Order: sequence, then structure tokens, then C-alpha cells
Amino acid sequence: MDMLEVHVWRGNASGRFQAYEVPRRASQTVLDVVTYIQRHLDATLSYRFACRVGMCGSCAMVVNGRARWTCRTHVDKVVAPDGRLEIAPLKNLPIVKDLVTDMTEFFDKWAKARGYFVPTRTRHDPFAVVRPDSKERQAADAGIECIGCGVCYSSCDVVSWNPAYLGPAALNRAWTLVNDVRDGGRAERLKAVAGNAGCLACHTHMSCTERCPKHLMPTASIAGLKRATAIAALKGEL
Repeated sequence: MDMLEVHVWRGNASGRFQAYEVPRRASQTVLDVVTYIQRHLDATLSYRFACRVGMCGSCAMVVNGRARWTCRTHVDKVVAPDGRLEIAPLKNLPIVKDLVTDMTEFFDKWAKARGYFVPTRTRHDPFAVVRPDSKERQAADAGIECIGCGVCYSSCDVVSWNPAYLGPAALNRAWTLVNDVRDGGRAERLKAVAGNAGCLACHTHMSCTERCPKHLMPTASIAGLKRATAIAALKGEL
């Protein structure tokens, strides 16, 4: 039987990689490999997953040095030429245990970027009508399908250098809401993302856009925020 040499991170930040041999199978995903290890070789292995079909994003890990959804990543496409497969937790986040990271600061930054909808109407008002072909709606649509998997955050060099940086996911969410004509929090949101840890800290390396499993473009969203905050500053609104 053809076997895979799999090296999996064990422990916390001061842990180490542990080697396992896993049977190689057709159409095998990286999540299949991790599940096999946990169910057949080492029941103490901790990892996170839910849907297994690319809907929740909770199975994101670093595979051979690159953050990916493990449920949608086939082993044949990422295994090294020597047959080695290395699986580690997401970067730029505290490690809870093994392949599980603490996502608290990731979502806290969404809140700091004011990545939540601020309603301007009540249930008693008529429904807001937003034309699907409007410029604002199309700008919002470009980033609205983010599911918060953390792949872009793990891939971001700026987060590695500056842990206070809000990160591509939070800024992408902020840009989506800046373009939502129904939202009433634009002014405060632009103030929130204009600081030293906000959109201006982005170095436009485009790792977030390159590695987003949903093929979104956080770099473009951040560029939009840079323009919007510059205009707001010139108007004396910041």
C-alpha cells in the first residue's frame, strides 16, 4: 500500500512536528488525512472542522507552508515531490492545541473595524430598495461572501510584523459595509479603519487575494478604504 509521510504540529506554540504514516488514497483531501490520524493513529490530536464541503471555513490549516481549507485541498495537488505532507495551525493566531487556534483576536478585529451593520430603519419602515446594478451594490457584492475562515489573516505579512493590524478580513468587511447604502455607520467606520493599524498599514503584497479560497479580493477592498479615508480626511471628517 502506498503511504504518505505526514508531519503534524502537536502541542502549543512551543510544540513540535510529529510524523505519521497514512495510507494514500484516490481523491483524498488533507482533512481526510487529519481525520484518519485522529481516528486510527492518535485520538488525542485536536483539530477543527464542521461542514467538510467548503461552507464554514473552520478546517483552515497551513499545509506545506500555505494556509488552505483542508476539506477542499486534495493531497495530490499539494504533497511535496518527496511525498511529504506538513500540516500546521494557522499563523498569526495563538495556538490552543495542535491544529486548533484561538480565533478571538481575529473576530475582535472585525468589531474594531466596526464590521457590523448599523441599521437606519426599523421593522415598521418600508423595505429599502437597492438596485443590484448600482455601483455601491456591486462594490459590496465583491467582498460580501467572506466566511471568516482566517486564511487571508494567516497569510498576511503585515499581521506578522504588526499584531495590531486589523487584517484583510476585517477591512474587507468594513469596505462591504461602507458601500451598503442602508447602513448608518459609515463615518465612524472610516474613523475606525483610518488609524495606524488600519487600511493604511497594508503594504499591498496581495497574499490575501492570492490565497482567498473564495477568490475574493481583500486587497481591492483595502485600496477602496484608503481612497475613502483620504477623501474623508480632505473633507475634515476624520
